[in-house]
Order: sequence, then structure tokens, then C-alpha cells
Amino acid sequence: MLLRPKLPDAAPVPTTHLITSAAPATDRHHAPAACSCQHAPAHSSGRPVAPYVGLGAGAVAAVLVVGVVLTALLATVAVTAVSVSIAALVLRSMLNGATRR
Repeated sequence: MLLRPKLPDAAPVPTTHLITSAAPATDRHHAPAACSCQHAPAHSSGRPVAPYVGLGAGAVAAVLVVGVVLTALLATVAVTAVSVSIAALVLRSMLNGATRR
């Protein structure tokens, strides 16, 4: 075959490293780094996040329903336009046929 896809090499298998320390586990404390800037600490708004999770599913459903309705309306307008154009052609041919006789 002329063109052959070049397959990537196999990805390396990740290895696990076990970190051991001479200090016991109770001595390991990670304190946040203190900064020298003067700013107020970040505070939460106090509002729960859980009600907004359900809002996403309802919003998606609403967008889908609106999309289906708008698509149906667009299809209705297109069918109506075709029907009106066919009726105009038939009417014009009937009127032209009557004037020739």
C-alpha cells in the first residue's frame, strides 16, 4: 500500500514511587505559605452549591424543547412557502390558459 498510517509508540507505563521519610507521620504538617501582601481573606458566599446542580439539567431540557419548537416552526414556514408558490403557479397557468382561448 502506498500510504500507511504511522502508529505512535506504546505509551510508557507509569511507575509508582514510595516516598519514605525519617520523620514520623505525626510530624508532617503542611502550613499554607504566608504572604506579605495586605488583602482580606477569601470568604464564601454562604449559599449552597447543590441547588445549582439540578438547574443544569432543567436548563438543558428547556434548550432542547425550545430548539425542537423552533425547528418545527421553521419547517412549517418552509412547507407553507412551497404550498403558496405551487398555488401561485397553478393559478397563473389557469389565468393564462383562460386568456388565450
